[in-house]
Amino acid sequence: MTREEIIRFLILRTIGNFLVLFAFFGVLATFGPALYYEVSFKIVQARGIKYTVVDTQTSPLGEILKKQKAENSQGISGGFNEILAGPKEQILIPKDTDFSILIPRLGASTKVFPNIDPSNQNEFLPVLQNGVAHAKGTVFPGMKGNIYLFAHSTDNFWDVGRYNAVFYLLKDLKPGDDIVIFFENQRYNYVVTELKTVDPQDISYITKANTGKEQLILQTCWPPGTTWKRLLVFAEPKT
Repeated sequence: MTREEIIRFLILRTIGNFLVLFAFFGVLATFGPALYYEVSFKIVQARGIKYTVVDTQTSPLGEILKKQKAENSQGISGGFNEILAGPKEQILIPKDTDFSILIPRLGASTKVFPNIDPSNQNEFLPVLQNGVAHAKGTVFPGMKGNIYLFAHSTDNFWDVGRYNAVFYLLKDLKPGDDIVIFFENQRYNYVVTELKTVDPQDISYITKANTGKEQLILQTCWPPGTTWKRLLVFAEPKT
């Protein structure tokens, strides 16, 4: 093999290795966020971890948030550390008592942004990178009518990582599961009643929000990362 052939071979091998690594990291970036949620949920189930929502009447929220912030800054808790080695009884804390949603079964807690136009991508896409959107025109907790919250509304599966994918696991909810919402520093408790898939053109639950009966509706894309269908989770006030 001549010197030129050796150099050509080394260049081609280097390019090939680079393309393989590029493809690997591309796949990881594409499927990583979804895989993280799936694996985390399976580990939670396997370990028997139970999440409960903090009782703000018996535990001062300010003190709990301060302690949690200190622990996170020291790397004591958070992420897989809590899932793999944390206690089996864990407490969920609202991100913002002005408007937040917490789902104990999924170990989810995220901020909700009010009055977001679900028909305006320029308005709702930036919001979904930071939390859950409350559909403009629907009611708020404690009011009669439909409370419509949506998240993870992406056109492509590989966009999951760009958005707050907290609703990715809604498919794993079951009737009887609890959902807690904090709104204007008040706690509202709901229980899941049913799940259904609907066409993306079906906006009746938004346009007909004032039904006279309080109902919480959570929406995500179905299958995840497509615009084919919408998965809706229905919940009613817990008595």
